[in-house]
Amino acid sequence: MSLIGREVSDFKVQAYVGGEFKEVSKSNIMGKWSVFFFYPADFTFVCPTELEDLANKYQDFKNINCEIYSVSCDTHFVHKAWHDASKTIQKIQYPMLADPTGTLTRDFDVMIEEDGLAERGSFIVNPEGKIVAYEVIAGNVGRNADELFRRVQASQFVAEHGDQVCPAKWQPGAETLKPSLELVGLI
Repeated sequence: MSLIGREVSDFKVQAYVGGEFKEVSKSNIMGKWSVFFFYPADFTFVCPTELEDLANKYQDFKNINCEIYSVSCDTHFVHKAWHDASKTIQKIQYPMLADPTGTLTRDFDVMIEEDGLAERGSFIVNPEGKIVAYEVIAGNVGRNADELFRRVQASQFVAEHGDQVCPAKWQPGAETLKPSLELVGLI
């Protein structure tokens, strides 16, 4: 069953961000674009490479009014310990959400119940709190922040220009399409 168009449920979790513990709730995501970036666990192997990739691209996301929220089923204390122990994780400036009860992970339908871990799921949420794009991949394959960033840009473009769509590999400034009867069979 698709999650496209589904509104994120109310939530309230602890986060480690900026050297502090903070509460993050649904009200924090309303009115701006968000990416929820679920990963299996702290102190692992593929996860830090993905989180570093996002950290390196974080300012670009901020520049287009999009917040990044990484999410695992670890506690906020574990996030802090990982941050303190890893030069890679110390680069992270975005909120690292703690979901030890799996509430968010289940809400986004990425919980691996038998392991108590999250799948590698990336979700783009619009300013109204609705999921507009997502991808879930196997735990042994890392994701690409550049492609995720492009998808956010495309999602923002079509939200603003409802009569146009973005073709494959679209980049800002590139040509878009206006669906019409005249285009059927010509592309």
